[in-house]
Amino acid sequence: MPTIQLSATPKGNGYQATVTFPDGVSINSAETYPTIGEAIAAAAMKLLDMPERLARLDQTGG
Repeated sequence: MPTIQLSATPKGNGYQATVTFPDGVSINSAETYPTIGEAIAAAAMKLLDMPERLARLDQTGG
């Protein structure tokens, strides 16, 4: 089963959201968020905006 990592990294006065795919590709948000929870939620929302990426995971298993 492929693993997609949602993470938050300190950036400036907040946190930046990151989505990391099994193939090593990472997509960062340009925005920063005041809390870790908001950054993780933003990363999850960004992932939902990439249906073609999610469909590819189903097709290739990773």
